[in-house]
Amino acid sequence: MGEPEQRVEGAGPFTTRLTWQRPEGETVVWDSRLARRRGTLSVRGPGDTADRPSPAGPQALSRLRRLNAIAASAFVIGGALFALGAAIAQFGGGDPFQSACVYFAGGLFFNTGGYASLLQVLNAPRNAPEGRFLGTADWRWWGYEPMRLDWLSTFVLFVGTLVFGINLLDSFLQGLTVQQVNRLIWTPDVIGCVLFLISGHLAFVEICHRSRICFRSRSLGWWIVAVNQFGSLLFMVSAVAAFTRPGTGDLVNVGVANWATLTGALSFSIGGVLQFFERP
Repeated sequence: MGEPEQRVEGAGPFTTRLTWQRPEGETVVWDSRLARRRGTLSVRGPGDTADRPSPAGPQALSRLRRLNAIAASAFVIGGALFALGAAIAQFGGGDPFQSACVYFAGGLFFNTGGYASLLQVLNAPRNAPEGRFLGTADWRWWGYEPMRLDWLSTFVLFVGTLVFGINLLDSFLQGLTVQQVNRLIWTPDVIGCVLFLISGHLAFVEICHRSRICFRSRSLGWWIVAVNQFGSLLFMVSAVAAFTRPGTGDLVNVGVANWATLTGALSFSIGGVLQFFERP
């Protein structure tokens, strides 16, 4: 038999979809997100009218289910806590320290969700040569794979959650000057928002298989990315509104900052709920 024909799709140096035309007539498709989240390849035989999934082994699927449940739960709880913190700040249900404690607890869940998302990439089934099957590698707690778009997206997301952690820790500091507030609290907040937005854009590239954003109404993965990216945009709006004016010591707009945080956090909770359904 001859070698299968292969078609590569993606953006720039990144490959997000591979299609093999096998000599026996089958068409096999490896999709980066489909393999990572669902643990499957798509296969269509000469007489088939629709694609059929070709799943990885039970060990890989069990691993993916656990990681997906952890990541989804973490984002649901983290988003809910962030929304609660914003509600406390907006409606005066507690002092700033209480709000900061709730935010910090939510940040820990975001850290967990970000790291679990990275572990999903590192421990996802890998496509074998010629697209024959999805293989299961040994468990890894860390790996460096910058030429994989899914790794880059989740790594940037995880780093963003860590930067937010710096912002949340610094919010407990007392007696800061306006310059110190903007440097220690506001700046990490903005950097974290930028990293979230970059991660979301890379996730769109992975789904669309090109650098431009597409619209795929029937794709659950697309809706998850879109909802989370909307939350990231709202977080950025909140960060801009939370800048402390050097002349007056007041925030640009307290109400916008709180409401954008609340609605952005709820967006991440909704994305987490949707993620429960994008499982093997």
